[in-house]
Amino acid sequence: MNKTELVGWVSSIILVLTIGKQIYKQWHEDSSENVSKWLFIGQMAASTGFSIYSWLVGNWVFVVTNLVMLLSGLCGLGIVLHHRRRESPKGKGPQTKGKLKAKRA
Repeated sequence: MNKTELVGWVSSIILVLTIGKQIYKQWHEDSSENVSKWLFIGQMAASTGFSIYSWLVGNWVFVVTNLVMLLSGLCGLGIVLHHRRRESPKGKGPQTKGKLKAKRA
């Protein structure tokens, strides 16, 4: 492994650990307050595109990094949806929608 690849792998590990810590915190604190599901949807779309691009240009550092980021996006989205479902009245959607319906009635 040359120095250039080493910089890429170290940077990749830092990024994955940082995102992993945030997702763990979100799960451990049992809350996804102020976390948009669109953050993870956008991340997954970008990670998919970057994975394909990286594979096409033969950059394995970024292929691996973006596939791991895609998996972290799936985990993060799953946690957000789990929290939204749990917080909603009778599991019918986000809690705020239920409150809006109650106010209109």
